Parts: sequence; C-alpha cells; structure tokens
Amino acid sequence: MKRSNDRILVTHAGSLARPKDLMEMLVARNDGKSYDRGALARRMRESIAEVVQKQIDCGIDIVNDGELGKSNFSRYTRERLSGFVERAADPSFKPTSIFGRDMIEFKEYFNRGGRTAIGHHARVFYCVEPLKYVGQDEVKSDIGNLKAALQGKQVEEAFLPAIAPGTLEHWMKNEYYPTAEAYLFAIAEAMREEYQAIVDAGFVLQIDDPDLADAWQMHPEMSVADYRKYQDMRIAALNHGLRDLPIERIRFHMCWGSYHGPHKYDIPLKDIADLILKVRAGAYSIEASNPCHDHEWRVWEETKLPDGKIFIPGVIGHYSDFIEHPRAIADRLTRYAKIMGRENVIAGTDCGIGSRVGHPQVGWAKFQAMAEGARIATKELWRS
Repeated sequence: MKRSNDRILVTHAGSLARPKDLMEMLVARNDGKSYDRGALARRMRESIAEVVQKQIDCGIDIVNDGELGKSNFSRYTRERLSGFVERAADPSFKPTSIFGRDMIEFKEYFNRGGRTAIGHHARVFYCVEPLKYVGQDEVKSDIGNLKAALQGKQVEEAFLPAIAPGTLEHWMKNEYYPTAEAYLFAIAEAMREEYQAIVDAGFVLQIDDPDLADAWQMHPEMSVADYRKYQDMRIAALNHGLRDLPIERIRFHMCWGSYHGPHKYDIPLKDIADLILKVRAGAYSIEASNPCHDHEWRVWEETKLPDGKIFIPGVIGHYSDFIEHPRAIADRLTRYAKIMGRENVIAGTDCGIGSRVGHPQVGWAKFQAMAEGARIATKELWRS
C-alpha cells in the first residue's frame, strides 16, 4: 500500500455517481425486468473507464471503479451469497434504522410533511440454509472492468471495496444459524473468497463497514459497554474472513451512516477508536470532516495510531453540497500529519461522495478541492 512519502496522496471512500443510462439498466435488472445483458456489460465497462479518468483528472491518486456495479447493499449481498429467501415482511417486523436514537428526540423532523421515516419493509431477506459464496462471476467482472479502465493510465494505486460481515448481517436476517456469532462467522468465511480474489488481482482491498458506528443508532437499548461487546464479536468475524491475507493490501472504511439529518446521537469516536484499530488492516479510512465529527481529531492524541499503519481521514464530506475550501482541507490534513506523521496520512472522504450529493458536478468539484488542499498541505509539511 502506497504511503505519502513525498507528498500527501489523495483517495476517496468508494461510491461515485452512475450515468443515467447505466442506472436505468441496473434498476431494470434489480427489478427483474427485461434488459440487454450484453449492453449492460458494455456500458458498465465504458462507464468505469470514464469514472477512472474523471478521478485522475480531479487529482485522485488512489482510484477505484466508483462501485458502479453495486446499486445497493441488499442487491450486492444476493449476488455474492446464496442461502437467502425473500419474503413479505411480517406485520410485527420493525426494521432497524441508522437514525434510531435521533428519531426518539426528533420525531417531528423525521415525520415532517406527513411522511413516516421509519416504516415496515415490504420485503425482507432471510438466511434459511448454509451460506455459500456465489459471486465469482461478479467479482471477476469487477476486477476485469477496473483493470481494463487502468490500461495506459498513471495512478499511484487502485482499490476495490467489499462489505464487512457486520454490515451484511444488518441487511439479511438469520433464521438458520444457531447464534448471531455463528451467522457472522459463516458470512465472513463465505466472503473470504471475494476478499482473496481482490487481493490476488493486485488491488488494495477496502472493507466497508458503516455499521461499526451507525449500528449504535439502531440499538438505542444498548449501553456503551454492551455495544462494544456487540461490535467486538463482529470485528472478530471480519478478522476471521481476512486471516492470512496481507495486511499491507487491506484498508478499512467506516462512517456514521450516510443519511442527512441530526446525527446528534452518533456514538463518539473515543468510545470505539480502539475497536477500529483491532481490524486486521494496514490503513483506516474514517469519517472526520462533518460538523458532528470534525472535532474528533483530538481522539488521536490519546489513542495512538500503531506503528506502520496509515490513516485516511475524511477531509471532504457527503453531508452537504457545500464545496469545502482547499485551505480548510489543508488545515485538516496538516493537523493529522502533526499527530501521526505526514507519511502516514492520506486525504480521503467521509463516505461515498458522488451518489450522496445533489449533483455529480458537486462531487467532482469536491474532489478537485481535496486535491488542491492536499497540494497546499504538502507545500507546508515538506517545506522544512
């Protein structure tokens, strides 16, 4: 994994905006409607080539495929794992929510305009038999499309994301395994095949685990001590899936959920920072710039980044369509560099930018600002 040895490198968390025509084909596929498989495959490869070039043009050093083929978590899980059935939700079924604690205080906000923010899911997926990895063709396509897009391009590095067992568990309910622990380890064992394939292809493997932090909102009944035990088991399962893979080829991304709202009751970073560092990874990409978490750089004065590790703070965010000023971005980067060492810091994003801001133009402008901020920080950190 590349380090910022000569300058502050720039990357992002993963998800980027999909072209309209590609999204229409993906929706048709997801809904079981008729679509041209060959046309989708061709447009996917073209779109990934386009999005890689856009990243390069914006100054991104460590690029990916924009996650263009992964339209949502539930679809991704169904493509990669077998053992699930889809059923209508029971009338008593209540979905967990990444703003569950906020909802208790801000009911009027979430239910404004007569809409109910937390309702019943029409369909739910349940694990009813042993899990098996069936995503060989999908991950092969992901790898092939990104390799094709990188032909003739100059980048520092490339990565492909995959989902952590703890986040997959949230989307698919267990009715087969005797315990939550057994279910989590079964997910990890199955997903290991995908993790291995990405590393073997020569890419950095990024593990996405938003539920490491946002599950705190899903479980308002838990104390911090309870929650730490809950997540410790999920991290153990993830590490089981990552066993024997080269740590220097793995980076871990977590955030507090992508919803736009209060986030008043997000779990503080100080309560989980040591758990994050238990993940078997060489780099940690952590949401760090939004108004609820910008102050938490101070946590890293107390919780030290282990020797040899890389830190990727989010220095731009999905939380608004404001385009962060390069000077503010540079200030964030120099702050972390002074705590952790400049060679150990890479500029990153809070979450997937392109799919969560109001328009792709805004997302690309944020990337340009991040690259400029990294250049400013580089001049200041290396001038001595």
